[in-house]
Amino acid sequence: MNIPLPLHSIPIQSFRYTALQSVETDILRLDQRHPVVSGNKWFKLQIYLQNAVGERKKGILSFGGVWSNHLVALAYAAREAGLPSRGIVRGEEGKKLSEALSEARSYGMELVFVSREAYRNPQILQNDPSLLPPEWLVVPEGGRGPEGIAGAETILNLVPDLSVYTHICCAVGTGTMLTGICNAALPSQQIIGISSLKGNDLLSASVRRGLRDANRNFRILFDFHFGGYAKHPPELILFMNEFYAATSIPSDIVYTAKMLYGVDKLLREDYFKKGSRLLLIHSGGLQGNRSLMPGELIF
Repeated sequence: MNIPLPLHSIPIQSFRYTALQSVETDILRLDQRHPVVSGNKWFKLQIYLQNAVGERKKGILSFGGVWSNHLVALAYAAREAGLPSRGIVRGEEGKKLSEALSEARSYGMELVFVSREAYRNPQILQNDPSLLPPEWLVVPEGGRGPEGIAGAETILNLVPDLSVYTHICCAVGTGTMLTGICNAALPSQQIIGISSLKGNDLLSASVRRGLRDANRNFRILFDFHFGGYAKHPPELILFMNEFYAATSIPSDIVYTAKMLYGVDKLLREDYFKKGSRLLLIHSGGLQGNRSLMPGELIF
């Protein structure tokens, strides 16, 4: 069943950011897929939406923080699919909604604010049918889960000649997109994820549980989080502006900018052998930059 969501074609853009760059580098511009359901969001949500419509669910709900692009995308896509939507939001409702939550509400999403304790404890939420009614389809935070992974596997269908690439690089949050990329990539290709999260490596085990081939090799790098999720010190903002000035490619403070910074560092350190060809995945999320002060970015 197709959801009536007009989607734009996605270009693959070659770029050279530094004169030191010795390998060919392309980027799949998922940020141009749709103005609202941007980047990898549609791919992770599409099967959940199809299931909700096909199973005649009364609505669809998910979870997120006050700046959640995921909730915005779900609200818009659910409206297009003719489904009511609900967002379970972490934390107390402030005097003024964030731009992200205001946008989600404008698409018809009902926002329900819960304490951080309740948000961290799924059992509390599951025991409250007024929050999670059984006749609604529940999408895990960020679109993770088998359906999200299966949707993310279709991302590489957009690449006309996948075999020319030796490496595929993407940002990592929940690991859903990385798992899908690993499942869809060719066996010879090396998959590198750049984590936006600070802390111990809990992601690798989560990704491995979703792999169809238990022997599939991948690597997650944890050196480029800039202090943690959504942290954006001046060094990162400077990189984003310089990268845009050189390539005309915008990035976001949460995911893609950190992935691009990490890949640039690897290129400068000759991590990739001569003759390699890289495919980077731009996972969208540019709406996340709305939390910045006006003028911080040149795009």
